[in-house]
Amino acid sequence: MIECSRQHGVQVIELNRPEKKNAFTGAMYDQLREALAAADADASVSVILLTGRGDAFSAGNDLQDFLKSAPDSVDAPPFHFLNALVRIRKPVVAAVNGLAVGVGATMLFHCDLVYAQDSARFSFPFVALGLIPEGASSLLLPRLAGHQRAAEALLFGDPLSAGEAREIGLVNRVVSGQPVLDFALSQALRLSRLPAGSVLQTKALLRNTDEVLARIALEAEAFVLRTKGPAAREAFAAFLEKRKPDFSGLD
Repeated sequence: MIECSRQHGVQVIELNRPEKKNAFTGAMYDQLREALAAADADASVSVILLTGRGDAFSAGNDLQDFLKSAPDSVDAPPFHFLNALVRIRKPVVAAVNGLAVGVGATMLFHCDLVYAQDSARFSFPFVALGLIPEGASSLLLPRLAGHQRAAEALLFGDPLSAGEAREIGLVNRVVSGQPVLDFALSQALRLSRLPAGSVLQTKALLRNTDEVLARIALEAEAFVLRTKGPAAREAFAAFLEKRKPDFSGLD
């Protein structure tokens, strides 16, 4: 489900579940966390490149798997993965080649460079599932987009085009006329040829890791509680029954 390959000093980590739009299972969170940690510890790796196989980056959580093993504490695999991604010392580049939904979108806040295919779409559909945003998105999206635009994106969860994502600062560049992975790899290789110490120190200075980790923990506590609430149960039941949810009278 997670495939790794090496292009000179660039470690390419690929979500490889294209038949499910690279939706995350609990096992995938653990595999990706371990792959990131191994790349960060490998002296021959200068840059980490994340992408998805097929026509999607990631459709977020696999709801079937999520319903079987919903996070029941802040120590659940999704939160371990997000904490690990925040702590990565080396630069992380993302090549977004289609849908980036839920955690597939929030994880991009913790990548240093994000390149998107012109057909990419980004959404944060947490509220519509009776949940709340995670991955420190409630902290970082308002900083990028401003309060009003962040509120619209997080409350409604409507998809953002690649151009809109670039406009609010989530994406560095929209790529057309060539596969986004090719362009992202060329940028990652450029980065790998720069002085490693300067790159690492610059990334460290750009990031406020403690603040981000604190917000992830705060969101995680609320997220776990919401998964057990009536609105989330109704949203998941509606998904399985292929109907619109009815949140009347539900908190």
